[in-house]
Amino acid sequence: MYNSIVKGIGHYVPEKIVTNDDLAKIMDTSDEWITERTGIKERRYFDPKKDTVQSMGAEASRIALDRAGLKPEDVDMIVFATLSPHYYFPGSGVLMQRELGIPAGVPSLDVRNACSGFMYSLSVADQFIKTGMYKTVLVVGSEIHSSGLDKTTRGRNVAVIFGDGAGAAVLQRSEEKGRGILSTHLHADGNFAEELCIKQPSSANEVWMNHDIVDHPDSRPYMNGNLVFKHAVVRFLEVIGEALKANQMTSEDINLLIPHQANLRISEFVRMKLKLAEGMVFNNIMKYGNTTAASIPIALSEAWEQGKIKEGDTICLAAFGSGFTWASALIKW
Repeated sequence: MYNSIVKGIGHYVPEKIVTNDDLAKIMDTSDEWITERTGIKERRYFDPKKDTVQSMGAEASRIALDRAGLKPEDVDMIVFATLSPHYYFPGSGVLMQRELGIPAGVPSLDVRNACSGFMYSLSVADQFIKTGMYKTVLVVGSEIHSSGLDKTTRGRNVAVIFGDGAGAAVLQRSEEKGRGILSTHLHADGNFAEELCIKQPSSANEVWMNHDIVDHPDSRPYMNGNLVFKHAVVRFLEVIGEALKANQMTSEDINLLIPHQANLRISEFVRMKLKLAEGMVFNNIMKYGNTTAASIPIALSEAWEQGKIKEGDTICLAAFGSGFTWASALIKW
């Protein structure tokens, strides 16, 4: 059995910074209101003239590949996580493949598991490597949310949370024991599917798309914030505990926890329950908001750049989101 090591990591965020005060100019909100409820101070919005989901993913991937000492032609497979694809079909992974110049014939798999998307993608890539099918897998999370948000007072509870960005990780086969991805853990509960979703457009309609559907509130994101919060804090702790138990570890063995950047209050609650020191949980939601599938790879990349991840460290990744879905991974760096 092979191991998967994180050979390189990278991220890209658009240049445009949108502060809470900027949002307060177009909807009934304030910096204090947003910060108190989410911890977010600003987020990035894409440039329609240059940024796409695949181009942002490609930028993050170039950095990750360069840090891994690899080239696009070294990639054996792409796993691309997004809930904001460039086209309804085909998936954005093949568009990024074309943009990076990854050779024809290399498989590309798109994953639509929202906030847990990168974790699901990481697990899929890990299994392909562990079975020996592929040597090098490029795992990407990339999102453009800003173009789909209801930026009015009606939509403020969701609109203030989300931002745009991309992150990428290069996984590579290794025979070194006790290093790399130690385990991954995936879960879902479809009973709560409508508590965090966009319902329209839908293939269940007699007509998939018309003006009435475009103008309907169901074509904008809906979130039952209180319910999501209550489930998130429980599932985060469960799935982190599951990863630790599977590897005969405790929270004291974690050098750094990188949670999905959903809400600073959730991260703080989890940190205190696990009795981790402040510096042992990495948060950047203050700068970027919630970038769903991109949030963990962006945070992982920033943590590595800041010297918070060193060789031999035990890194725990965990996510919770729409579906409901939740997941974790334990990595020996």
